[in-house]
Amino acid sequence: MLRRPITPAALLVACIALFANANAIAGENSNLSKLRSDWAVGPQYDFTHVYVAPEELDRFVASFVGTFGGTTSKKVVTTITPTPSETTSQFVQSPVGPLSVFGFKTPIPYPFGAERTGYLVADLDAALRAAQSDGVNIIVAPFPDPIGRDAVIQWSGGVNMQVYWHTTAPSCSSLKTIRENRVYLSTSKADEFVEQFIRFSNGRIASDNAHAPGVEIGRPTDTYRLIRIESLFGKLRIIVTDGHLPYPYGRELTGYEVANLAETLHKATMNGAAVLIAPYTSGARQAAMVRFPGGYIAEIHTPNGK
Repeated sequence: MLRRPITPAALLVACIALFANANAIAGENSNLSKLRSDWAVGPQYDFTHVYVAPEELDRFVASFVGTFGGTTSKKVVTTITPTPSETTSQFVQSPVGPLSVFGFKTPIPYPFGAERTGYLVADLDAALRAAQSDGVNIIVAPFPDPIGRDAVIQWSGGVNMQVYWHTTAPSCSSLKTIRENRVYLSTSKADEFVEQFIRFSNGRIASDNAHAPGVEIGRPTDTYRLIRIESLFGKLRIIVTDGHLPYPYGRELTGYEVANLAETLHKATMNGAAVLIAPYTSGARQAAMVRFPGGYIAEIHTPNGK
């Protein structure tokens, strides 16, 4: 028999602490003119969602933690969707960004498995109304879990994200570096996505380069458009292309900043990961691409001079 539904948000229970003013973020906020960044809680609560085969979950988690460091929750078997399903679930809190890891034992109900990240918001209802007003589609209506509520939204260009809310305010450690949420978009949808996300997050465009070096997408003789957005949700790297992408570009969800790229890649390979794209230098960073056990692909980079 399936257990009571629980979402990726519930995996944060190990780092939840009681706050005297918890109710300050618990109520419904109907005023859409409120500063929208108030809905974001911080990038340490923005979890990349990783789906692996259940038999690969332990190897993946051990490899990721062995590479970047961090701690893990207790592994549980539970239901994370509003309809019946069963998955092994575990969350990872690392210095470079958190993960929610799922190894489904049953077929995955649509559209779960296609969302890339989970954003914690202080007011789910107000955030969803604002998202709708910005043209964002709510593809999974809010549903409850034991410690809050959840929904899945879809941005222009077909980018799926989960948003979730806690009844009691959570408290997790700050990150050593802020991960990048890496989004690939077509030229026809990029501006629309940027407008939606800027309005929703109250973020800012940190840069917009129409001629970024093509080596960053595996096409060293070409250029592409690169847009960087910063907000209280964290960093967003928007890669605008014609879709002619060599493997593994477009398969990675996240970029992780580390102090020493060579050292991190050594740790990754020693922990069962494979380097797919050897280190290269472009602009202000050195970067590489790695595939972890279970198939999760990540970009790893370090700023030049570190």
